[in-house]
Amino acid sequence: MGRILAIDYGTKRTGIAVTDTLRIIATPLETVPSNDLLNFLKVYLQKETVDEFVVGMPKTLKNEDSEIAPLVRKFVEELKKTFPDKPVHLADERFTSSMAMRAMIDGGMKKKDRQVKGNVDKISATIILQSFLDAVR
Repeated sequence: MGRILAIDYGTKRTGIAVTDTLRIIATPLETVPSNDLLNFLKVYLQKETVDEFVVGMPKTLKNEDSEIAPLVRKFVEELKKTFPDKPVHLADERFTSSMAMRAMIDGGMKKKDRQVKGNVDKISATIILQSFLDAVR
């Protein structure tokens, strides 16, 4: 069984998380510049077996698409073209950034490390992925 890879897409940076091969737990993987994301994924998928993608879809509190949602949808289309054999699931990503910050504080991460925006992005991707795993069980 291959991994599931989650993407917290942003205009500048993208957080990535993956499951273990048994798909039990989500783990932060990396934060990459968004313009390098597809290349990063191509290289990663040459080394690791990934069966599915989960992409965080930014919504407003009214459950409507946020400002960045059209960019995320455009990326999802590129992802589907690049990896046509991999299912792509969309997941609600509301509150994941604040949940990531809370998790870093609760986990004892130093303030200096919490200020690194890339850490928030990859932990947000991990929260998106773990929520997806919990929902499909």
